[in-house]
Amino acid sequence: MLSTLVRLREALESARLPLEIPDVEIARKARVEMLDQLEDYILPRLIQIDAPLLTVVGGSTGAGKSTLVNSLVGARVTLPGVLRPTTRSPVLVFNPADAEWFEEARILPDLERTLEASTDTGRLQLVRSEAIPPGLAVLDAPDIDSVEEQNRTLAAQLLGAADLWLFVTSAARYADQVPWEFLKQAADRSAAVAIVLDRTAPSAIEEVSTHLARMLSARGLRDSPLFIVPEGKVDEAGLLPSTTVREIRAWLSSLAADAGARQAVVRTTLEGAIRSLSTRTYAVADACHDQVEIAGRLRRDAEASYEAALNEIDHACADGTLLRGEVLARWQEFVGTGELLKTLESKVSWLRDRVTNAVKGQPQHAERVTVAVESGLQTLILEHAEAAAERTDAAWRMIAAGRDLLGATEQDLSRASRDLRPRAETVIREWQQGVLDMVRDEGADKRSTARFLAYGVNGLSVALMVTVFASTGGVTGAEVGIAGGSAVLGQKILEAVFGDQAVRRLIERAREDLNLRMLHLLESERRRFGDLLDALALSATAEEELRAGARHIDDIRFASHLT
Repeated sequence: MLSTLVRLREALESARLPLEIPDVEIARKARVEMLDQLEDYILPRLIQIDAPLLTVVGGSTGAGKSTLVNSLVGARVTLPGVLRPTTRSPVLVFNPADAEWFEEARILPDLERTLEASTDTGRLQLVRSEAIPPGLAVLDAPDIDSVEEQNRTLAAQLLGAADLWLFVTSAARYADQVPWEFLKQAADRSAAVAIVLDRTAPSAIEEVSTHLARMLSARGLRDSPLFIVPEGKVDEAGLLPSTTVREIRAWLSSLAADAGARQAVVRTTLEGAIRSLSTRTYAVADACHDQVEIAGRLRRDAEASYEAALNEIDHACADGTLLRGEVLARWQEFVGTGELLKTLESKVSWLRDRVTNAVKGQPQHAERVTVAVESGLQTLILEHAEAAAERTDAAWRMIAAGRDLLGATEQDLSRASRDLRPRAETVIREWQQGVLDMVRDEGADKRSTARFLAYGVNGLSVALMVTVFASTGGVTGAEVGIAGGSAVLGQKILEAVFGDQAVRRLIERAREDLNLRMLHLLESERRRFGDLLDALALSATAEEELRAGARHIDDIRFASHLT
């Protein structure tokens, strides 16, 4: 059981729930409470089952908890508060013989030990007293209904660390909702509970105690002892008359003296805490599942938007879209615009030699085509990257968790990255250099031929780029008008130098290289959204680890009952 609970604690620690989804606050609170109970009570108690019985005195504001503790000890060891709420450290009173159990961080390890009274709720004041019998310790906790959240949280944590709850209420407060929420938790986990009805006028004792007993019975706490402390004056030390707390003191002393009775209380509370823990684990596992599901949906939305952008760029780079405007004008300057292109509009089956003789490109014209291609591709990339960012931003804002993530970042992810333009420019130039290198390598054994010399490496690389931009869909020549004719002309120029098969291979390689570079460029844009999700550090395995841990706990419990 111990090793299973240790693994469950590790799973709970990794089960982060950062996304704002329905009911997540309930799961977050449960996770923190479960971790606290494992650290503060269950694991320490399992390791040292024979440790003294820890009785936590808790209750509502003004119920008289501190006065009761002082009266049980017979000395003023904890300071009652005059003003509400009383912000102070909890006080743990124990017999000096049991100091080894409490002065080290065996229980409540996150509370700093101190011997002085403090207003710091992060400290645990330790008090040695011979009035407390060996085998028993009494802890005075803050108010469970304090107006200060820090007090309420600490009170709940301390009650979760108790072997025995000594729940203090009063005739004026016993029906309040908050105390009964805590008592319901105690009943759900079969915790050992004793009720103290404090500050009760003698005339009201029978009526109030009868009603309170019925309420306890109706809420599964029929077997919980009920003690009555009549309303009375305190002495100069702030203590109640010894006779009013005699019954409570005697009951606690009998528990401390009877090892069997003490162990029965410990085991009842411990087994109930473990059973409750396994049950509550499934709710946290469900919350982990929902977190992963929502994060996956957000990630898929981003991936779909940028995949669409990539497809649109790919389509535009292949259907002749780029062979218009500035690119077309510069290309026509390179190849000439006379009878050659006019004839190509209606007839594309030119002999290679005719094409070779007709083209009159110059090096400076080739450079202008390269610049125009760069500008056209850059505009295309920016346009579709902006659209992808807008689509992803809109999709995320339809989900509360997505809105919160976008609102928490200083980046404006509805727009493309500010540095996308220079990065796109670099990528395009690298691709163009790659095309140039392909042509140079392919023409290694043709550099001395007349045709190669006629166009040069730059001219042939320009022709390859133009051909790539209208190379899919089976549409060629006059079927795509001037753009298609321009691409066919580029292909004929390449074929005149390299031959049909080599040209097809060059086109395929250049196109694949362009697509790969576009993929990496847009992936860096999509990653801006992915980084927000990655920063959440959601565990993909936490859900199953939690469920497996809960199942294993139940298996061990059932097996122990059978034996």
